[in-house]
Amino acid sequence: MRLKPVPVEPQGAVSRTLSFEDNGRCAVLFGRHHEHLALLEQHLPVSLAARGNLITISGEVAPVDAAASVLEGLYRQLDNGLDLDRNEVDAALRMVMREPRGVTLPGDDIAIRTERRRVSPRSPTQAAYLRAMRAHDLVFGIGPAGTGKTYLAVATGVALLKQRVVDRLILSRPAVEAGERLGFLPGDMKDKVDPYLRPLYDALQDMLPDGKLGAKLESGQIEIAPLAFMRGRTLANAFVILDEGQNTTPAQMKMFLTRLGENSRMVVTGDPSQDDLPPGTRSGLVDAVRRLDQTSEIAVIRFTEQDIVRHPLVEAILKAYGGESPLQTEGGADHG
Repeated sequence: MRLKPVPVEPQGAVSRTLSFEDNGRCAVLFGRHHEHLALLEQHLPVSLAARGNLITISGEVAPVDAAASVLEGLYRQLDNGLDLDRNEVDAALRMVMREPRGVTLPGDDIAIRTERRRVSPRSPTQAAYLRAMRAHDLVFGIGPAGTGKTYLAVATGVALLKQRVVDRLILSRPAVEAGERLGFLPGDMKDKVDPYLRPLYDALQDMLPDGKLGAKLESGQIEIAPLAFMRGRTLANAFVILDEGQNTTPAQMKMFLTRLGENSRMVVTGDPSQDDLPPGTRSGLVDAVRRLDQTSEIAVIRFTEQDIVRHPLVEAILKAYGGESPLQTEGGADHG
């Protein structure tokens, strides 16, 4: 008689069963056809078995604890009346995979509520960025495209405006190039600069209903303007965002930063690897971070490819280019 081998569990293998009170919320938590559980199994070396309001997680200790942390955190979101979809599951996974030890998923204390949506961090760096914008009057958010630098800054500004912490939200960008040479474009000044400010409008439209956005733009509560329009102004009682800061010169950056007035906050965002400056011109963003990085009242938050929250291919594309600036890939010098 041939004996069957006895299966040996991997060293450290455990099973843990979670029980949730509400079956209806469990259905949302697990996802349609258990798609959320499949996502967890895809990214963590665990197996999940759901039955009613119970779910058993099997695997080694660390990934089992991580999966339990994700599920418990997401259930708390549902318990607080918040929506849950694949993006929220992906965000929770991103958090736990970056901070596997003692991770705490963001709750209402750090999430931002605007009139159109709830905005929560989707990586530990995004969480640090949101906290920095609450605690500091000047914050630099630097890193690659798709990491949420501008979007989170706009969401913070809209929330502070709604709470009447500030009277105005001012968003600015260098238009075209650091030199802002707009004369060759057709139309009046608004026609010339609007295409370059469009990403800021897009972010605002995600936060505010169309009617309210138009009214706030008309009243001046929200202002979107090219960087050149900031010269000579003192920006008091305002939340001020400078996007694409890598396309400023040191002189322009100094001009912008010194606009900071009473009861105002500033956020400067940009990607030092993607400037459009003429060869030999130093980026104002790089220069400012070098000068101010050790100033205790100022926060510098550095994003990496791991913080990308756009389409998954964006991370792959950036890795393929090795973080090079457009000028590098065309044979020019890197000014970052």
